[in-house]
Amino acid sequence: MIGAHRPLVLGSQSPRRFDILSGLGIPLRVRPADVDETRREGESAVRYVERVTTAKLEAVGRELAVEREGDIGGVLTADTTVVVDGDVLGKPMDVADAVRLLGRIAGRAHQVLTCYAIGTPDAPGRVAALRTVESRVFMRGASLEELERYARTGEGLDKAGAYAVQGIGAFLVERIDGSYTNVVGLPACEVVVDLQRLGLLGAFPSSPSPNGSSLRGASPSEPPVGEPSGDESSAGASVSEHGAR
Repeated sequence: MIGAHRPLVLGSQSPRRFDILSGLGIPLRVRPADVDETRREGESAVRYVERVTTAKLEAVGRELAVEREGDIGGVLTADTTVVVDGDVLGKPMDVADAVRLLGRIAGRAHQVLTCYAIGTPDAPGRVAALRTVESRVFMRGASLEELERYARTGEGLDKAGAYAVQGIGAFLVERIDGSYTNVVGLPACEVVVDLQRLGLLGAFPSSPSPNGSSLRGASPSEPPVGEPSGDESSAGASVSEHGAR
């Protein structure tokens, strides 16, 4: 079970996912997964995020097996993508590409899909739970000048869809149908439910200790020793369970 001495291994460099999980009081150990995230021809958006997320879990599981690192409470990997008109919008290549992507979603709705996979301590690379959650994001109309100014901030250059709903990019978002944290990078509610269902998370939330913390992991500015920090991005949820931007 996840605890202070048995952290959840987060197979992601995303500081946003780190913040969501650590904000829930879940202790973490960061171990980014290095996999090919190229979308295959004709692959649906849901199939794409599920395949990439599963590949990340398998990659982290292999690394843990090689290192024989068994003192963990489980493994979680995730992938987020933005979809509009059936097209998957990835991360922009540069500022000009960011303006182009922002133009695609300005003044209309788009979908944000986040898929996450969970592995158990005894089989960290095997999918025990796989869930894809969809949120609909409604963007306000914005002038080309506004989009260019925002793109030049650089905030959205490492995010699917070229914007950050939790940052300056919030000025472009009128409303969200579904999970807000899903748009940020990880659906907190669903993750907690699945961790508990798998027996990886006990009574939640836990009682805080005298110093005000509970099971909180290291802060993003102070990642677990020996582990790097870094990055990766509803109404209704699509759920796929195996054995269970």
